[in-house]
Amino acid sequence: MADDNAEDPLLSGSSDPPHQFSENNALKRRYRCYACATSSQSNLPVPHGAEPLPQPISILAEQLNFKQVFLLLAAYLGVGSLCFFLVRNQIKGNKTNGILDAIYFCVVTMTTVGYGDLVPDSIMAKLLACMFVFTGMALVGFVLSKAADYIVEKEELLLVKAIHLREKFGPAEILKEVETNGVRYKLLTTLILLFVLVIVGTLFLHQIEGLNLFDAFYCVCSTITTLGYGDKSFSTKGGRIFAVFWILVSTICLAQFFLYLAELFTERRQTALIRWVLTRKMTISDLEAADLDNDKSVSAAEFIVYKLKEMGKIREDDISVVMEEFRNLDVDQSGTLTAADLTLIQLSQVQL
Repeated sequence: MADDNAEDPLLSGSSDPPHQFSENNALKRRYRCYACATSSQSNLPVPHGAEPLPQPISILAEQLNFKQVFLLLAAYLGVGSLCFFLVRNQIKGNKTNGILDAIYFCVVTMTTVGYGDLVPDSIMAKLLACMFVFTGMALVGFVLSKAADYIVEKEELLLVKAIHLREKFGPAEILKEVETNGVRYKLLTTLILLFVLVIVGTLFLHQIEGLNLFDAFYCVCSTITTLGYGDKSFSTKGGRIFAVFWILVSTICLAQFFLYLAELFTERRQTALIRWVLTRKMTISDLEAADLDNDKSVSAAEFIVYKLKEMGKIREDDISVVMEEFRNLDVDQSGTLTAADLTLIQLSQVQL
């Protein structure tokens, strides 16, 4: 912060009166942010031949990503099932229907359940199984987790509405509640879904596969944890149709549950650190460390940056990168960014 005028405009809002940081105003700013960003960019003059400024990411992009997840899953299951169907004579075990067994074997391989009721019995089949188990693990761990996040977030909103059913909770209050306790609600939602899946799987194995309730519950637990001993499995045609969908959902659900559990633990530790940073008393050494421009005084911008660094929200490298970007955009060296600065940059790009 060599120049106070060049730094403070980045956080000029920090000098506003305290009442502007109330919860209601913060919520309103969240709802206005997308509209403001869109309108401010659309009003900027764009010289002929210059590239327009990037638009904010919309919800449509998230929906497209969600569709891509299922397309990827369908492609994996389609290719895998076709390959295993072509080598069905090289797979031994308890068989029902060629196509159904191929899909079932593909799902069991992808989720690493591996009951052992169907096993490859040739070099070609074993090579295919090795190839698909690695790609399946990558798909489950990376791609399907995005789909699970999307579904859980949708259910999370319904859960918040159900919890506050008798209260007058509007969309703004629901959004605020989700943002405040997001991980906790995701964990609760996943736990409820996991509980339902265990009950459904147990009852299905008891009714359709003919297992007693204890063995059915045992099979469910060994499946969703991908333990898959193989002493109990889905052996009927109806059971394998059910298993294709149930195994996918239940194994992913359990993985998401432990993910949110770890995330909640990390979030609580981070919250405790933030509370300690905000409540501890400032010392002379703290003021000296916060005085980034060495002018014997700490501005609001310097104080905010220092506190964010203490909380672990940002690092010194992050600050340097952002300030370098600010200096590059501040063409007229006024210490503030305006539409004129962006226009000058675009004009210089056109001339080049």
